[in-house]
Amino acid sequence: MSVTHIMATFAAETATADVPQAVSERALALATDLIGSTIRAANEVDSTPSILAMLSRLGLDRGDECIVFGLNRRYPAAAAALLNGALGHSLDFDDTHADSSLHPSAPVVPAAFAAAELTRASGADLLAAIAIGFEICCRLGVALDPAVHYGRGFHPTATAGVFGAAAAAGRLLGLDAAKIAGAFGVAASQASGSLQFLANGAWNKRYQVGEAAMKGLMAATLADADFVGAVDAIDGKHGFLRAYSDGADPARAVENLGAEWETLRIGVKPYPACRYTHAAVDGILALQKRHAWAGGDIERVTVGLHGNGITLVGAPLAGKRRARSIVDGQFSMPFAAAVALTRGRFGWDDYDLLGHPEIDAIADRVEVVRDASLEGLRHPFGATLEIVARGESHRLRVPDPSGEPETFPSPADAAAKFHSLAGPVLNADTAAFLDTLRAVPAAPDVRALFLERQTF
Repeated sequence: MSVTHIMATFAAETATADVPQAVSERALALATDLIGSTIRAANEVDSTPSILAMLSRLGLDRGDECIVFGLNRRYPAAAAALLNGALGHSLDFDDTHADSSLHPSAPVVPAAFAAAELTRASGADLLAAIAIGFEICCRLGVALDPAVHYGRGFHPTATAGVFGAAAAAGRLLGLDAAKIAGAFGVAASQASGSLQFLANGAWNKRYQVGEAAMKGLMAATLADADFVGAVDAIDGKHGFLRAYSDGADPARAVENLGAEWETLRIGVKPYPACRYTHAAVDGILALQKRHAWAGGDIERVTVGLHGNGITLVGAPLAGKRRARSIVDGQFSMPFAAAVALTRGRFGWDDYDLLGHPEIDAIADRVEVVRDASLEGLRHPFGATLEIVARGESHRLRVPDPSGEPETFPSPADAAAKFHSLAGPVLNADTAAFLDTLRAVPAAPDVRALFLERQTF
């Protein structure tokens, strides 16, 4: 049996009741985390007006089927999936699956919400579909070999993400295994996402993830209309895994599928930047709290990262030291380090420091090097750290960043993050809206639940 068929069967035939409660609860927590970022991005991110203008000019905003969080209006289903995906990924504050080095919620959750509203699905079915979508894209990301996939210039959140989106949407549309395999066949032609955005701080990264959500929904809808998609689209001769990686291992995509849930291995970000910066920021904040350095005290900061991290946040170093756009800052280890040392924190509002002379001065003292001791491990997001300040050297090794499953945020911490992001937009409605999200598991009809709310 092909990997494509095994994954399609899992997506179609796993009963909602067979999704462990802990997995459904984690799916809700991760979806809520994404929605907080979506709400803030809808109102503050630089690329949002361009996307809205495009949809308007092409007539793609004419309809009110589905919710778009933070815009307080509804859009046609495809546009809603695109917007929720692009907005959810815009802050670079959304969750991360370490083994696949991708962000599963941004492509999967928006496609699932749109399909759930179209089909008047229950909250329990929505969360099961989200978890199934997570399993598909995370396992495909692992099977690709993230280092090879990144090395070829691909963005796995977008490329693998479209399959997760198709699985989640297809399940909610009631597709059987053959039709979900057909949706994968369409998704394989839609899988796209380039790392070239790193060259100039472009907005492609957030948009291509939104496209993955939209294309996954479209692939599932085509399959539902009996469109014939490519067979064995995941593991065939010219299938996704072979075409997008030189080191893919298809067996890893289905190993213990249904018995071990990758959803429980997804971590939440404490900082709005590439996950490869986080372990170092954790270490810097811990040392800064202990020593209370001023900017002038810092003589040198050396951050050791996995090779993937160097590709994304450490090279070319001269450019990374001069982050000027938000995307530049999101992918700059020197900027993240300088912010943490200057303010003793790193949140979305700290991007006001872009181009600040003090930040540039500290960034010039940050070295980013490849540390071979961080490679060959299960997780690639660790960091080693040396800070020389006031004539003394301080070393630290941070194996994993905070927010991973072992240090997953408590409900109170998760609520605090949601309020910090959604609060400036929803104001007094923030707590009530969070309560609405918490009511999703028991909702008999997700669309009806959100129609009751006039502010979102």
